[in-house]
Amino acid sequence: MSQTSRTPGPPATSTGGQRGARPLTLQFPQSLAVYDQYAEAQRAVDHLADEGFPVENCMIVGTDLKQVERITGRLTTGRVAAAGALTGLWLGLFVGLVMSLFSTESTLATILSTLVFGVLFGVIWSLVGYALTRGRRDFSSVSAVVATRYEVLVEHKHLDRARGLLAGLPGALPNPFA
Repeated sequence: MSQTSRTPGPPATSTGGQRGARPLTLQFPQSLAVYDQYAEAQRAVDHLADEGFPVENCMIVGTDLKQVERITGRLTTGRVAAAGALTGLWLGLFVGLVMSLFSTESTLATILSTLVFGVLFGVIWSLVGYALTRGRRDFSSVSAVVATRYEVLVEHKHLDRARGLLAGLPGALPNPFA
């Protein structure tokens, strides 16, 4: 039995390129270059594409993952209530619009009443959730999982050509394998 892939992982969708059941794999990938920023790796692959290289034989793999959380502000009861009211407003508007499609009542009255109920529901729901945290998280934040390195992999049979083309990229990294 032959091995068809050296890169493990579940099948996933792709925005183009390789066809088949496992579009996020290469048969025998080899490292072409490693970058600290995704934009640099993307620039390298774009350069290969501009030079006519079959880029469907390339992958950019983010490695050394870390979670980054940016604190955006302090949470207060007022801020929590305001955020809940805004969320409830949108929910009430949506429900009101849907209900007005099937209602014989006044469209404006239906939408306004669902807006009021949505705001009340949003405020109560968010304040109850905030109270249940008991002050353990009195701040708001956004978070993301990001890679600290980005490796460009290329199918083994195209490695030499890719290295040659990448050497012509202004500001390209020196070949770490030379």
